[in-house]
Amino acid sequence: METVNIALLGLGTVGGGTLQILRRHADAIERRTGRRVQVRRALVRDPAKARPAEAEGVAITTAIDDILNDASIHIVAELMGGCEPAREWVLRAIAGGKHVITANKALIAQHGNEIFAAAEKHGVIVAFEAAVGGGIPIIKTIREALAGNDIRSVAGIVNGTTNYIMTEMRDRGLDFGAALAEAQALGYAEADPSFDVGGIDAAHKLAILAAIAFGTPLSFPHVAIEGIDAIGAQDIHYADTLGYSIKHLAIARRDAEAVELRVHPTLIPQRHLLARVDGVMNAILVQGDAAGESLLYGAGAGALPTASSVVADLVDVLRLLSAEPDHRVPYLGVRPGAVTDLPVRPLAAIHSAYYLRLGVEDHPGVVADITRILADHAISIEAMLQRPDPARPDTMPIILLTHRVWERAMDQALDAIAQLASVRGPITRIRVHTDGAC
Repeated sequence: METVNIALLGLGTVGGGTLQILRRHADAIERRTGRRVQVRRALVRDPAKARPAEAEGVAITTAIDDILNDASIHIVAELMGGCEPAREWVLRAIAGGKHVITANKALIAQHGNEIFAAAEKHGVIVAFEAAVGGGIPIIKTIREALAGNDIRSVAGIVNGTTNYIMTEMRDRGLDFGAALAEAQALGYAEADPSFDVGGIDAAHKLAILAAIAFGTPLSFPHVAIEGIDAIGAQDIHYADTLGYSIKHLAIARRDAEAVELRVHPTLIPQRHLLARVDGVMNAILVQGDAAGESLLYGAGAGALPTASSVVADLVDVLRLLSAEPDHRVPYLGVRPGAVTDLPVRPLAAIHSAYYLRLGVEDHPGVVADITRILADHAISIEAMLQRPDPARPDTMPIILLTHRVWERAMDQALDAIAQLASVRGPITRIRVHTDGAC
């Protein structure tokens, strides 16, 4: 029985979980692949740190050269995160003929085009299922199971931290700051939560999903990104009154002319599948022309769910070790020469319905001024709420739902409304899911 040696770059949450699964399921992996896996080395920052029992027999090192210069290492699993030095080390591993598995969404989203080209040149495999969706097999599903479809859109909740925060705001009436503090106390949010609540983490994942779904280059710099920090508890309440939930969505859509890539809070009808995804869970909805809607739901983070995807990638690599490179599934779902570089549509050119919340002086004619400006920009109103705020008796909150309109027109209308002397404070704008399109 052939033994395949692997090295882990990082032995933290995901690395420890990966080691645990490999020890627990060593016999099953051997039955499925015909090869025995041995974790030979692990790169760590602190060699004095206590390690789990599964690490017994693994050579611990702080020197990357101990791994990259070891000819007996066949596969490197990069489980550290961040772009540097991960990018440099992954490229060195590839140049040295080692296959690579990574759970690093930032690395793939920002440098995947370069990494995939290097892997093609050197004839090795780069596997990255764990980079998106934790334990949800979303990359394999889009790239392989739905290969017979023309995929039109991918939309989902891909960050458990933001979903937990917004669930707590809805269910318990917490404001953003209180819900964030609770998420940090429970370990769902980092001490610096900006990548999560600012939408960067979700944008990394969206860039990967869109490239695979549409056969286009990775385009992270072109993703339009909005976080959840401007969403107030009152917005959650008003959305509920109007029959909606607010979710932080990652949305990719494609037509014949362009691709849309955007991450932002979205009002979703409460009956919609994604509106029912709560807590730290993730869910991704894929729309194909043949299969229709496919929803994948599960744990989007955590030691064992993410490690499950790492090990699934390892099994795939083990099965392909003796296969010719042309027999492998292309990284972006299509052959490198068939990648289509569609332009990314700017946010101003999307077509959407909108939720608007603004505070105004409570006197006659104010609403008429606002509706006149909207009408001047061909924006029609679907619903309106006026709810006095006991805490601010001199200000009337107005909540509007509009029909679909070009975002450029909405930008111009809101600029004009903000100039009205009767409008107090910033205007909150949230896009609305309608008519089967986000």
